[in-house]
Amino acid sequence: MERVVGVGGVFFQARDPKALAAWYREHLGVPVEPGQTYGEFTSATVGEQTIWFVYPADPGAPGQAPFKVNYRVRNLDALLAQLRAAGTTVADRVEDYGFGRFGWAIDPEGNRFELWEPRSE
Repeated sequence: MERVVGVGGVFFQARDPKALAAWYREHLGVPVEPGQTYGEFTSATVGEQTIWFVYPADPGAPGQAPFKVNYRVRNLDALLAQLRAAGTTVADRVEDYGFGRFGWAIDPEGNRFELWEPRSE
């Protein structure tokens, strides 16, 4: 049986795609070129890519569902502190599981995202 082999991309709508893409570039380091609304991550181990893309919102489009993007990070505490210092809304709690630690924040357009620091092996 065929199965998915990874995440091909993250695509979501925004009222102001360029401003939101710039916020993600500045505060989370998403590799978006200035003035653009897309970027890509390349895996250092296998060369596979994951696309990141923000596109204009269509409030009349049917079937639009909420989403959550999970970003892998190296130092959760440091990134959460950095986001707080920049005025970003950050959840007070951090959850710790056997496979890693999780925190959450909200971008300028109200999209909640998750930050995951995998457990060191």
